[in-house]
Amino acid sequence: MDRGQLASPVLRVGVAFAFIYAAIDGFVDPDSWVGWFPKSARDIVPAETLLRLWGIFQIILSLWIVSGKKIFWPSLVASLSLAGLILTNLGAMDIIFRDVTILAATIALTIQSFSENSVSTS
Repeated sequence: MDRGQLASPVLRVGVAFAFIYAAIDGFVDPDSWVGWFPKSARDIVPAETLLRLWGIFQIILSLWIVSGKKIFWPSLVASLSLAGLILTNLGAMDIIFRDVTILAATIALTIQSFSENSVSTS
């Protein structure tokens, strides 16, 4: 495997780690994570339920990213979820600045995987 081919798995594992860590810690220490959801979302769905569903979503997304299967789609979903997190928490930039870096990695994966084979839905 040449260096160019090695970049994608390294990016995928790094991005997946960020999502898996947040999901697991959300189950272990929910009080530290539930505040990141917009109040409007917490008004619709109970905070604990919202956090659990989000954690399950993050775990599934992480596993899909690590698998490398049709990587365009989970990378795009990860990019959109991170952009949403950042945009709804701009007041906490001193904490979420790292999410901007993870967003850049997911965008890189999305761009890198954009081809006829990886984007097809079949």
